[in-house]
Amino acid sequence: MKFWLLLTLLVCAYVIYLLLGALVISVIESPYEASLRDELRQLKSVFLNESPCVNVSSLEAFLEKIINANKYGVSVLHNASNDSKWDIASSMFFASTLVTTVGYGYTTPLTDSGKAFCIFYALIGVPFTMLVLSSFVQRLMVMFTHKPIHYLQVQRGFDRKMVTQLHFFFLLILVLVFFLIIPSAIFNTIETTWSFLDAFYFCFISLCTIGLGDYVPGEQNDQWLRKLYKVSVAFYLFIGLMAMLLIVQTFHKAADLHGLTDIFYLPRLQDQDDQEPILETTDYSTRDLEPKRPLASESQPDYSSINR
Repeated sequence: MKFWLLLTLLVCAYVIYLLLGALVISVIESPYEASLRDELRQLKSVFLNESPCVNVSSLEAFLEKIINANKYGVSVLHNASNDSKWDIASSMFFASTLVTTVGYGYTTPLTDSGKAFCIFYALIGVPFTMLVLSSFVQRLMVMFTHKPIHYLQVQRGFDRKMVTQLHFFFLLILVLVFFLIIPSAIFNTIETTWSFLDAFYFCFISLCTIGLGDYVPGEQNDQWLRKLYKVSVAFYLFIGLMAMLLIVQTFHKAADLHGLTDIFYLPRLQDQDDQEPILETTDYSTRDLEPKRPLASESQPDYSSINR
């Protein structure tokens, strides 16, 4: 009964957290959305007034085609990039976001055959990627988690719980610096339209596999070494996901050590009937074992006693 009560409280807290997030984001974003909608309506009205020969229905049909094409990353603006969205570098970047479940949604398949291929490709690629990431993270856990904690506990005599806490925060700071702050500064330099907050937002959203798609690198016009840049970003995503999984696994180990997971997880049920051995075994603990005595010399056989 206790565990069901804890589970109910956990679900209620989760629902309250979702409602709180929805309320905050609604308060922040709704006014800007309303002002942007009014601005677009005014622009449309001014354009129609200045161009009386333009049909309203034709204009809306044209705008709808433009908006739908933009969803697939295709633009007809004069400063838009003429590079293909499906060259080998861009396709590799798309494949990496597909199998890592980042899925920005900025570049998506245009054809039904491409959509069908993505289904089967992700069906194999997602578990395959998880297997590769898990294999790397398992080895990284030994190097960056188990060995340092064991060394500080055994060799230096520190308390295991304190060492686990300090190690987790130290590892968290390293990941924050090398996989979020430094890459954000690099993206801020390369992507001229991004602020540092935009770049940090992109890195965090990507490494958490959220992938909203509002910021995608390598989509500006005439970027230098765009193909190499795209492949480098795909490599960064893979390495960054390993770092994030390392943080998650380290936190889980620390939570187990401090007993946090025992609060919400079910206890390990052990059925005593199922634990009984199938074969009967003799209890040697109650048997009086006499000390072994060396054999007497006359009782030891020799070669002369063997019948020939």
